[in-house]
Amino acid sequence: MATREIELGFARFGDAEAMAMMSRDLIEAGLGWSYRAARLGRLITDPDSVALVARDGARPVGFGIMTYADEHAHLVLLAVTPAHQQRGIGRRMVVWLVDTALVAGIASVHVELRADNRPAYALYRSAAETLRIPGYYRGRETAVRMLRLLRAPDMVSPKWEPPLRG
Repeated sequence: MATREIELGFARFGDAEAMAMMSRDLIEAGLGWSYRAARLGRLITDPDSVALVARDGARPVGFGIMTYADEHAHLVLLAVTPAHQQRGIGRRMVVWLVDTALVAGIASVHVELRADNRPAYALYRSAAETLRIPGYYRGRETAVRMLRLLRAPDMVSPKWEPPLRG
């Protein structure tokens, strides 16, 4: 299926199991599985989080979760199934989540990724690498922490305009 047929929308509680499987297999592989369905279900219903799902028909093929604090957002998880990678779905989800953070008046978006995860690094390259954190992942793997400034902290957000459909 073409990327334009993949729809993005808010995750539903019933998506938690599929999201948990993607997290286990695509994000947490080799680290132990901590984002199980119950934990993801709590994030889906958390008012301080946005859970996004990419669907191929009714089937989730990708997801992203962002949590919000007063001035910053944290991109907690983002995954796309291997059969749907390299189609721009991950990039579309990142743009959607960043646009949502802008609407919420967030000053910065933060994300951590495994230092050797080249595809994720390429996806997030519009952000600036701020530092490397040895042992971040279960005391075993280095993380790269990236940051994207959306506005200066404590500054009023500019008027938001919806993105143009292309």
